[in-house]
Amino acid sequence: MNARLSLPAPAKLNRMLHIVGRRADGYHELQTLFQFLDHGDTLAFAPREDGIIRLHPAMKGIDHDANLIVRAARLLQHESGTTQGADIHLDKRLPLGGGLGGGSSDAATTLLALDRLWSLSAGLPRLAELGLSLGADVPVFIYGHSAWAEGIGERLTPVTLATPWFVVIHPGEEISTPAVFGHPELTRNTPPISMARALRGEAEQGRLWRNDCEAAVKRLSLKVAHALDWLSAFGPAMLTGTGSCVFCPLMSEQQADRILRRVDSHWHAFKARGCNISPLHDALDIHDEMSVKS
Repeated sequence: MNARLSLPAPAKLNRMLHIVGRRADGYHELQTLFQFLDHGDTLAFAPREDGIIRLHPAMKGIDHDANLIVRAARLLQHESGTTQGADIHLDKRLPLGGGLGGGSSDAATTLLALDRLWSLSAGLPRLAELGLSLGADVPVFIYGHSAWAEGIGERLTPVTLATPWFVVIHPGEEISTPAVFGHPELTRNTPPISMARALRGEAEQGRLWRNDCEAAVKRLSLKVAHALDWLSAFGPAMLTGTGSCVFCPLMSEQQADRILRRVDSHWHAFKARGCNISPLHDALDIHDEMSVKS
């Protein structure tokens, strides 16, 4: 495919995730800290004049029209009134149901890429508004900065976090978000804390940082429980989001490499550096600078 624009769709970690209540509509009220990783999917975009949106290759188990990438493209197409289309090629590296935000990140990258490819200039607030209709964590990928989030994860305040190395393990199982939020052992009444106190948790070796979904996910998956217990031997390991991936912050890349050499061969694992600015936005800045120069 002759791509006109190729961009990353980075993973995110929930460095902490507290569930502080449940709304009348059934959604849970959250407090969380989002941080990006320099690891993720890659999407390449080429414009079409016939208005067709086509994703390549087909993803096993996901209908083409139901894919968040296609839905994001068609939503932007509809809201802007453009007659343009796009061929989109996805290099998928992030696991489905892993809690790394892969689908939401893909959707955000699609919105930002097509906004440029189609010369729409919708602006970040409008793109974040569209993204929210696709998923609660799409806006953080749109804005592209580490953030303290409340509500269902859509009320964002930019923050600056330390940027350690991480080892992330996917134990080979997909976790259903509805199953987690419907689990009887899910903690739903953690007392709310201030953003300042949450950020102090980093200086206190993460003692204030936990994921309230962890107990429920461990009940749902012995594989996740095993991976979490194994990784905890190397540091303060934690579940991310409501998925099956577990992670551990580390002091150095060398430490990450040593752990990766010992990882169970049945698990998929990788190392990555934490980022406060999304790699997507770094790539967009480079693209925009090159466009101005040309």
